[in-house]
Amino acid sequence: MFAKLENLERRFEDLEQQLSSPEILGDQDRYRKLTKAHADLKEVVDLFRVYKDVRSQLAESRALLQDADAEMRGMAQEEIKSLEPESERLERELTILLLPKDPLDEKNILLEIRAGTGGEEAALFAADLFRMYARYAETRGWRVEIMGVSEAAAGGYKEISALIAGNKAYSHLKYEAGTHRVQRVPATESQGRIHTSAATVAIMPEAEEADVDIRPEDLRFDVYRSSGPGGQSVNTTDSAVRVTHIPTGIVVAMQDEKSQHKNKAKALKVLYSRLLQAEQERVHAEQAENRRSQVGSGDRSERIRTYNFPQGRVTDHRVNLTLYKLDQVMEGDIQELIDALTTAAQTEALKAQADV
Repeated sequence: MFAKLENLERRFEDLEQQLSSPEILGDQDRYRKLTKAHADLKEVVDLFRVYKDVRSQLAESRALLQDADAEMRGMAQEEIKSLEPESERLERELTILLLPKDPLDEKNILLEIRAGTGGEEAALFAADLFRMYARYAETRGWRVEIMGVSEAAAGGYKEISALIAGNKAYSHLKYEAGTHRVQRVPATESQGRIHTSAATVAIMPEAEEADVDIRPEDLRFDVYRSSGPGGQSVNTTDSAVRVTHIPTGIVVAMQDEKSQHKNKAKALKVLYSRLLQAEQERVHAEQAENRRSQVGSGDRSERIRTYNFPQGRVTDHRVNLTLYKLDQVMEGDIQELIDALTTAAQTEALKAQADV
């Protein structure tokens, strides 16, 4: 590991030299590539330099254990007591940083939430989940753009999709995919009985046309008149768009915008993301045959989390984590859950690396 880190540091220093060269400013494309490569290495190199400094201090303190002065030896022992755990912590962090990176981690995400079993209560829960993720995105300074929505008659959403754009959004939210279950007393329940409902969450990396291999002849476009809310043009112009990817049968329909062009652009963005996600799930399924990993499987049929309102708790079943702060979680305070899932995934990755 040390040799690999030394090589990364040399590469980092080489990039710094290239970026400081006057000639590079004339080639903006190369400058952007070098800047990104430099930024990608900065975290691990900065941590490696701290680690080397701690190791150097540790070596000096151990050498002082041979000093003739008893007071000096005592001071060295105290230094070693604090430096050894710090060195171990830094080494663990460096090991994690050297794990293979998910190339999709930097991407924005397409969030899709659908009401599942539970009727009206499931639709209300779908709305609660969307609000939870929107509030979390807000705390991180991310942008949320609703792509499409189907409202339920009694409130809430049958289905809602949104683009969440922000720094490493996919990295933070990719483990949220799956079936979320809620246990609570519906407002319409006169007997005070607890009902169980569910909603499915899909987290897809935002994809551009270049991310997926699509031939023009593989797409079929249909236009039709919008229905429901949408202004004066509803039911008067063919502004709604339905796009079908013929090889996979994936269909995306958009009608929220008054412009056919805007609906088509939104539909294609969703289609690209769904196709990219389908490819990721195929690759993951192949890997899972060799290594069983439950965290982040993205299987929508998998019950991943339960929100129990009477007890004020939320439980993530993949990492056996229960938090008794349901109110805060529903307001977007989900970082503790995200951190636990990320740590579990990293642990699995380290085990897999050790088995190779």
